[in-house]
Amino acid sequence: MSGCTYCCDQPKWGLQRPSASRRPRHLTVVAVMQTKKRIVFLGTPEVAAESLQTLYTHTKSGESLFQICAVVSQPGKPRGRGNKNMPVPTPVEQAARDLGFGEDTILCPTSAKEESFLSTLRDLQPDLCITAAYGNMLPQSFLDIPQLGTLNIHPSLLPKFRGAAPVQRAVQAGVDETGVSVAYTVLRCDAGPVLAQEKIAMDPDIMAPELLSQLFRLGTQLLIRNLPAVYEGRGLELATPQDEAAMVHAAKLTKEESNLDFTSCSATALHNKVRAFAGWPGTTAYITLEEESTGKREVQKIKICSTRIVERSCSENHVEVPPSNEAEEGSSINNNIGSLSSTTTSSGSVLLTWGPSDTLLIPCLGGTVLEVLLVQPPTKKVMTTKDFKNGIRGKRLYITA
Repeated sequence: MSGCTYCCDQPKWGLQRPSASRRPRHLTVVAVMQTKKRIVFLGTPEVAAESLQTLYTHTKSGESLFQICAVVSQPGKPRGRGNKNMPVPTPVEQAARDLGFGEDTILCPTSAKEESFLSTLRDLQPDLCITAAYGNMLPQSFLDIPQLGTLNIHPSLLPKFRGAAPVQRAVQAGVDETGVSVAYTVLRCDAGPVLAQEKIAMDPDIMAPELLSQLFRLGTQLLIRNLPAVYEGRGLELATPQDEAAMVHAAKLTKEESNLDFTSCSATALHNKVRAFAGWPGTTAYITLEEESTGKREVQKIKICSTRIVERSCSENHVEVPPSNEAEEGSSINNNIGSLSSTTTSSGSVLLTWGPSDTLLIPCLGGTVLEVLLVQPPTKKVMTTKDFKNGIRGKRLYITA
């Protein structure tokens, strides 16, 4: 297989090259281009597609020292009903097609261990491989192919938050500082020497998907700035080994973690979890709805999509509501899960209140209060809590203490 799509249309001079005085000027330019390093890009999701587009745009600039010879992505998957036999290309595969890469330079192996894939990669003779959220394990047989190694854009300050969900776990942990690393890939997950890092302050209200995109944009530019040293063969010399004692693991998110427990977590911890789990799998809460007229109750699993922390005691924002049929007379108390002046029923449920802008106020551990801004009821679209309130007129809301 030929080395690179973007090299195939270069003129062949045969055994005798024209002398410099007779050589057309455009051939001199092409001769210079032949010295550019070959790069193979590996990635799968939307954030990686954006990195690919940035790198490709850079190859078109006069200062670029590389060209992208092939793009590797995970195989597409079927989506929607009745499309089991029609896989949809991943964002990276689609971006490669849109950028004009040919079928022979877009590779989608099920596993990077496939011998046919490795054979194709060897034929490409890449100087360097770049990965961005590729999602497949790279065996040593892969890592041995590129002469200058494989560099990975990792959205955390390694060795902190190694693993499948670095951004989400950093947001969930409530760290004050985060960033992106460009590191060499080794067999151990995210454990290679770090070539470069860029730090940023953590926005206390940013959602994980937005932060993920921001970090990959920063990481791609950081990579481009450090490529000249890599091409000079100084990359490994400049890279810093990771401190294993400082390693923090970032485990993959699971649906089982998505429930919000107001009785055992502070408002800050829950706010961070809502931000971290945004997109997938999301965060949910079990809310009891009670008919004011009949006392009939129904428990709903509601997605909590956007929140903020109430800095002052919720009693300052308390909205008076009629007591529940179950509420004991004079049972407005400082509940054990918060300093919110709340009505507690004989069954231990806590009556929720609405803020001045019809936001939902939920008491949490340690006297803290979580203000809910956006929710998604079952079978409904995401909506403001004001719209949610309008849709449940005549009902009270409770959580279990």
